[in-house]
Amino acid sequence: MEVEIEILDNPFQLPLEALFQMAARINKKRSFLFVSKVLGKHIPVVPEVSLLSGAALAYLYQKHCGGEITGDIAEIVRGIVNPEAAAAIYKGVKANLLPIPEPALFIGFAETATALGHSMYAIFSGPAKYIHTTRDVMVESEPTLTFEEEHSHATAHRCYPSNVDFFRGDEPVVLVDDEITTGKTALNIIRDLHQKHPRSRYVLASLLDWRSDEDIARFKETEAELKVTIDCLSLIRGQIKVRGAAPGLEHRGENVMSKPSKEPQIYHHEAGRFFSHVPFSSMNSTGDVNIKPYLAFTGRFGLQGTDNEKLDEMIAQTAALLKSKRAGGKTLCLGTGEFMYIPMRIAAEMGEGIYYQSSTRSPIHPFDNAAYGIKNAYSFDYPDDAEIGYFFYNINEGQYDEIFVFVERSHQASLESYVNALKLTETPTLHFVHFN
Repeated sequence: MEVEIEILDNPFQLPLEALFQMAARINKKRSFLFVSKVLGKHIPVVPEVSLLSGAALAYLYQKHCGGEITGDIAEIVRGIVNPEAAAAIYKGVKANLLPIPEPALFIGFAETATALGHSMYAIFSGPAKYIHTTRDVMVESEPTLTFEEEHSHATAHRCYPSNVDFFRGDEPVVLVDDEITTGKTALNIIRDLHQKHPRSRYVLASLLDWRSDEDIARFKETEAELKVTIDCLSLIRGQIKVRGAAPGLEHRGENVMSKPSKEPQIYHHEAGRFFSHVPFSSMNSTGDVNIKPYLAFTGRFGLQGTDNEKLDEMIAQTAALLKSKRAGGKTLCLGTGEFMYIPMRIAAEMGEGIYYQSSTRSPIHPFDNAAYGIKNAYSFDYPDDAEIGYFFYNINEGQYDEIFVFVERSHQASLESYVNALKLTETPTLHFVHFN
């Protein structure tokens, strides 16, 4: 299979090699994947690089709205391209927030764009709100919004805002995703939201936009049908042509070795005391109920500007604790599934030598080649639902001195499969950070 890329717009002149590599996806609906080098999902990144990619989208939106630009976008680009400069640049961006020109509601797509959407929203000061969709099913509440992501490995999205009036209003809605292939997911949520809480303007913000002419025409038709405007902003806009077909890949990320040569030191740290919680429980695919509470400020239940300073304090307190537990020079912080932004922010404040990525439910074919995005794969059972296979990628044996694993609401007994997979990385020390 060959994928040909034609670039049509690159507003910040970002080099493509700084943004993504390609990989074969184990998905009958779509057999390839742009593996992001800035998202903090499949490839380990300096955490501030990922946070700056959200900031770049924020600046793009601010320019689109004609708002005041308080910083230097060239510096943000420099931080994305040069990871060694990212920490200082992100600190400056956070200290110099963009005054949002009008109220706006930001929605990040689970699971991949939960942190991207949050990091975009967090660059604004003023009347902005944020929520991310979730794959979870809450026991005590019905979702306010539901829609489908047709090409995804897991299709159902739900929104559970704590405030019943969260979606009410006529402010523009900014939908945030890491990549737009056809745009059908965005149109699905726009239709559902517009039916329940209509407004006149929608914006779709993404790192990559690969919509075809036919897809773009579908957006125009939806605009005319709903009598709305839908603007699309992205760091890279282009089109792709696929020739041939990938072979039938059945690989589900089998672990690269059968057992570790040496047992690691394993520590468990409780960080829940620093955070506020929401007393929702969830039901998994087999009907089992997890009664452990969720964190209040992940974005899953909605956030507004007054919450941001509180979250910053919680992150700083947790990072100080975990920084004191570090023993190695090269450390990986590993988020779990949708739980990405808070671990990413904590990682950014844990000192030098920190890298960040997250586990995912997306199965990708590994191939050890410099030009290929996924070098190796480890599989495990998702802690909240053993029926769901999860994966993490691109960790070489002995690559890190230690790994900090962030799990939002799981107990130690449910982590056995996760622990066994992590042992295979031959990392001397494993830290599990719990938030219950």
